[in-house]
Formats: sequence, structure tokens, C-alpha cells
Amino acid sequence: MAVASPRPAAAALGLAAAGVITWSTVIERRLFTIRRHTLPLLPEGAAPIRILQLSDLHLAPWQTNKVNWVRSLAELRPDLVVLTGDLMGHIQARPMLLSALEPLAAAAPTVFVHGSNDYYGPILKNPLKYLAEPSRKSTREPDIDNAALTAGLEAIGCVNLNNSAARLELRGTSVELLGLNDPHIRYDDVEAMRSELAALTAEDDSDGAEAASDERLRIGVVHAPYQQVLGEFLDDGADLILAGHTHGGQVRVPGVGALTSNCDLPTAQARGLSVWYDAHRAAFLNVSAGLGNSIYAPVRFACRPEATLITLESPRG
Repeated sequence: MAVASPRPAAAALGLAAAGVITWSTVIERRLFTIRRHTLPLLPEGAAPIRILQLSDLHLAPWQTNKVNWVRSLAELRPDLVVLTGDLMGHIQARPMLLSALEPLAAAAPTVFVHGSNDYYGPILKNPLKYLAEPSRKSTREPDIDNAALTAGLEAIGCVNLNNSAARLELRGTSVELLGLNDPHIRYDDVEAMRSELAALTAEDDSDGAEAASDERLRIGVVHAPYQQVLGEFLDDGADLILAGHTHGGQVRVPGVGALTSNCDLPTAQARGLSVWYDAHRAAFLNVSAGLGNSIYAPVRFACRPEATLITLESPRG
């Protein structure tokens, strides 16, 4: 009895593998897209607020297509731009990064927190280790001039939210923003953030402000969405939490989803909009899959690079 040759099957498998590799390394990681959500978080009759969230650009100096796409987002006319860290992807990327963000900062109030890659330049790593456990704090010396990056962002008009708080008036709504530096490398300082928030409240008391706290919108901003940090934001009354870091898993299995969040966030919440809650409070959580990847891991599969446009409005009906 003749036995069928395994060669055609092996060839077909090889072609399929080559197709997946080409798609994920050459095509998909350049297919920038805008993910859109609408949330009923504003008081009745309030004007809608459009929040543009950008995360994990991991920008390298030669990535002019990414720079041009980010600059074009000013055409969306957001009311607020939120940068959730890992903007740098190369130690020499700062001038191009500021060029990319300048039109956005000129178009709308813009706030930022840092991620670990805004301190540490990329290095070659074993990708299987990434799947096994979060990388956490690096033992090497920071090789990115974070002080210069912070100064550059502030120079184009961005507000530094690292372990801080700020209040903005957006289309008639008072918005309080609470920000933490990256917990992935344990740079977060909750007490410093709360001290800044207390200072805002003290200003209200001294000015005789009458705006009720339940009429304000409170947004938490952080790079890596570790569960403890999300709980801290809940304790501080956040209505919405914005984070990045996960890359949406970067490689997602159709029908399964992300294989890792690179932190202790459940993988089911590694991309997009969900709800984070405890026994007493709840907040919407948006985790951006981000716009980039490490130059040493140039791959995305079933996880297009993205910016997020979140429209806040009053409840319907």
C-alpha cells in the first residue's frame, strides 16, 4: 500500500508560517488604527469631551511613518490628549518624538506619565522570558536622559502628571487628573500624588470654590496597570483609568486573546475597555495596545497598533 508523502503538507505548513511571519513583522505592525469608545460619565447636559490616548510609541529615529501618523491625529480635534508612557524606543528618539507630539500639544491640553522605556533604551531580550513573567525593574543604569525628555515635553506645553495631580476645565466640565510614574519599575509614589491632589482641594477651600466633588470627573493615568495601582485609583474616586504597557499582548491568538499582559493584570483585560472594581467602587479601565514595539521585537499579530479616542458624554435617555 502506498504511503502519502509528507512533503506537500510540510511545504504548506512552511508557506503558512512564512505568511504569518511576513504579516506580523512587515505589515500589521505598520497598520495604525484608531480604537473608539463612548462612555456616559458626564453630568446631564454637559458638552461631550473627546480624549485621545497615545501609548507605547517606542519611537525610533527612522520611523517617519509613525511620526507623520501621530502628527495627523491633531485633525481629530481632541479636547484632551493623554500620553501613557513608553514614548521612547531609542536613546536618540527625543527630537523626533517632540516633533510628532507638538501638533497635538498645540491643539489640546496634553498630559503625560512615563514608562520604563522613557528611562531605559531597548536591549535584546529572550522573548520567551517575556511570556513567562513580567520583566520588572532593570538592574542597569538608565541610559535615556529622562530629565531632558520631561523638559522637552513641558516645553511644548504638556503637563507632567508623574506622581502628581492637575485640574483642567474642559468644555465646561472640571476634570481632575491623577498620575503615577511607572509601577513596573517601582517609580510610582501614591503619597506624592495624593499630596498634590490635597493641594488642589486646599486651593478650592482658600478660593471659596463651590463646585461639588460629585460634579467633577476624575481620571487616573498610569503606564503599567498593576492591580495595586488600579486599586489606589479606585480609593481616590477615579471614574476612568487610562493605561498602556501591555501592547495588548502584542501577539494574540485568535479565539484566545493575549498570552501575557506583562504585569498582574488579567490577560482578558490586556487590551481595550473594561471595568475595574472592588467591593465598594468601580471605574472604567482603558488599556491601550499602543503604537509600537521594541526595535528588538518587531512583531504584532492580531493586535494592530492603535491610538484610542474616548468620547465622554452625559447618559442617554
